[in-house]
Amino acid sequence: MSDFPVSLLKGYEDFMSGRYVEESGRYRSLAEKGQKPHTLMIACCDSRAAPETIFNCGPGELFVVRNVANLVPPYEPDGQFHATSAALEYAVQALKIRDIVVMGHGRCGGIQAALDPMDEPLSPGDFIGKWMGMLRSTADQIPSTEIMTQSERQTALERVSIRNSIANLKTFPCIRILEEKGSMRIHGAWFDISTGELWVMDGKTGDFIRPQA
Repeated sequence: MSDFPVSLLKGYEDFMSGRYVEESGRYRSLAEKGQKPHTLMIACCDSRAAPETIFNCGPGELFVVRNVANLVPPYEPDGQFHATSAALEYAVQALKIRDIVVMGHGRCGGIQAALDPMDEPLSPGDFIGKWMGMLRSTADQIPSTEIMTQSERQTALERVSIRNSIANLKTFPCIRILEEKGSMRIHGAWFDISTGELWVMDGKTGDFIRPQA
């Protein structure tokens, strides 16, 4: 007897009898002709902030890269393994995507770890600690809880982190060149899990505002 999660098998059954039936033609077309997503979405692994759900997108519409705290590392062609950078390269160079969105969210566990590092790593490799180290200097600049509440500090870093990732995106030559030519658009967004509110970043000021429906 398979020990595959029963909840996933049930979800698959519902998918096949519901959404797949409704969109079978689209799936067949995507299989035959390949994908042409309109947007590259860099989002967090958090199970509560799935981009396809938030933006009500169907198959083939978004090319999604998810990692802890939706971070984009700087361009580093050093011969090491770079999953996020590889996905960026494929989306821009192979799929010719010209809209990139970095989407953060409220109550992000990775951002919390950057603000208040754990005394002991979760494992000897300390992968999360090293990954969130990209934000260490930025986190140190967020005022202490004597001035701001913990939730205010976290929201601040969640949004500043998005701006940092956008700055790192522009260190990639293929992205920087396209943006300078006006052929690439880079966006920031922040999603509040508790209220469902979406805030988008003003490209000129860096402020986050509620978009008009």
